[in-house]
Amino acid sequence: MTDQAAEDARPADAVGRALLQTTRALAVVGGLICGLLALMVTVSVSGRYLFSAPIRGDYDLLAIFTGVAIFTFLPYCQMVRGNVIVDFFTSNMAPSKKAVLDAFGTLLYLIIAIVFTWRLYHGMLQLRDSGEVIASYDFYRWWTVPFNLLCMIVLILAILYTLVRDIAVARQRIRLAEGGPEKG
Repeated sequence: MTDQAAEDARPADAVGRALLQTTRALAVVGGLICGLLALMVTVSVSGRYLFSAPIRGDYDLLAIFTGVAIFTFLPYCQMVRGNVIVDFFTSNMAPSKKAVLDAFGTLLYLIIAIVFTWRLYHGMLQLRDSGEVIASYDFYRWWTVPFNLLCMIVLILAILYTLVRDIAVARQRIRLAEGGPEKG
């Protein structure tokens, strides 16, 4: 991500602010899920060690809800531009070229997110049709996937929003590199 993009990571327009608030709320939900999972693991391990009575299905619950928590963090991470960037090869590039590469990277991420969402939807349908449940409970494994899909849709919106901003920054940097007037 270019230096300018890092400075502009917080949106000033109404759409961006609403999207940031939505992604922030999802991230808070993810944090609460992680806290509850930590509590569950502590109780389960303590119960296993002290009383030979762990929480039934703790491994399955941990796996499923850790995945749910991860989905909640992705949109916020995109909105605040918190993804890991390896800029070893681009550190000496002109700002205009970096901005173009940032926009291209965001476009690739959008394509990947769309494909992943499409496949997640079909995976959910297969899980639903198979009727797979957690062994310890009557909890169908597909029940959390609609929420994960919602998180992915919000991620796609966040990527679209940041892509539009990246393209604007790239255009501005190219105009500056060509000696043209700066336009916002």
